[in-house]
Amino acid sequence: MSNVRTIRYYHAHLYYHDEQSLEQAHRLAAECAERFEVRVGRFHRQPVGPHPCWSCQLSFAPQSFGDIVPWLAIHRGDLDIFVHLGTDDDLFDHTQGVIWLGRSHPLKLEQFRQHRQG
Repeated sequence: MSNVRTIRYYHAHLYYHDEQSLEQAHRLAAECAERFEVRVGRFHRQPVGPHPCWSCQLSFAPQSFGDIVPWLAIHRGDLDIFVHLGTDDDLFDHTQGVIWLGRSHPLKLEQFRQHRQG
C-alpha cells in the first residue's frame, strides 16, 4: 500500500513517432493550452525517461483533471496519451496512478525502482 496522501499535479504525455504525428501533437498541445491552464513542455524526438516513444508533457493542476482529460480523450486523434498523477512517489505515479487514452505502451520503470531501493 502506498503512503500517497496528496496529488500535486497531473502530467499528460502526448506520444508520437514521426514528423506527421509530431505535427498532430503540436496542434493538440496548442489547442489545449488555448482552452485550459496547462504548461506545455518540450517536444522530444527520442524516448526520454520512462517513455518508450517521442513525447511532449502537458502539466496541469489536479482541479483541472475533469476538464482536460475528457477533452484530450475526444480530441487526441490518432495520438496515444499517457496521463499520470504527480505525488512524491514516481514509481506509484507511473504504475498505479495512470490512465491511457488510446493504446498503452510499456514504460521503462527501472530508474524508479532503483531510486526506491537506495
